[in-house]
Amino acid sequence: MAARLALALLLAAGLPSCVRYEYEHEFWLDVDGSGRVDVTGRPDLWAAFKGLPVDGDEDALARRARETFERSGLHVRKVDVTHRGGRAYLFVRAAFDDVNKLTGTPAFPDLRIALRTEDGRLRLQGSWQRPAVVAPAAAADDGVMAVRFHLPSKIYQHDNAAGGVERGNILGWRQDVSAALRARELAFGAVMDRRSIFYSTVGLFAGAVALALALLGVMVYVVRKKGQQAG
Repeated sequence: MAARLALALLLAAGLPSCVRYEYEHEFWLDVDGSGRVDVTGRPDLWAAFKGLPVDGDEDALARRARETFERSGLHVRKVDVTHRGGRAYLFVRAAFDDVNKLTGTPAFPDLRIALRTEDGRLRLQGSWQRPAVVAPAAAADDGVMAVRFHLPSKIYQHDNAAGGVERGNILGWRQDVSAALRARELAFGAVMDRRSIFYSTVGLFAGAVALALALLGVMVYVVRKKGQQAG
């Protein structure tokens, strides 16, 4: 009985990470505003939310997606069309120099995002919404869509992230595709430290090493001093 209960709890804990999204923006953000983004979604949702033409030709779809992201100033790393459950999914991975420059570009007509310094900390704020400038396109309304962020520093606050702060400093916001197609806004936000966790850790480690070396130097000096006095 105890073993079954433990297994049930383990499965429940893993459910949030097992959610499969029909349309998703996933960002890896650095404190200077640079980073990369993965956008994954069914072609019909790319058409509905980004205005990307869909004609059944997967090679042409991938090429148009690459051109759209490059025209928006991003450095495209990978474009692929995969299949899951009998459906096609377009995947684009791209790097950017400044997250504040993504809003309103051809690749992100559906995204409003800003990263700024506020009271000595970094505030991430924005929203995702089906844009009025994109002509309505027929799309299946089943499933869930999401916007997710892998943040680089300590998180002090977030605006109602679906699963709170997840393992790996991840925050995510999601809604039903049906609500997204009705142009319902998905707002997101967070407040974090201006110092990267990585560089803070490196700094602490370097400080500890420097302190250890200084103590070792003092010990060597004391031993030599005593030796000279004994001689």
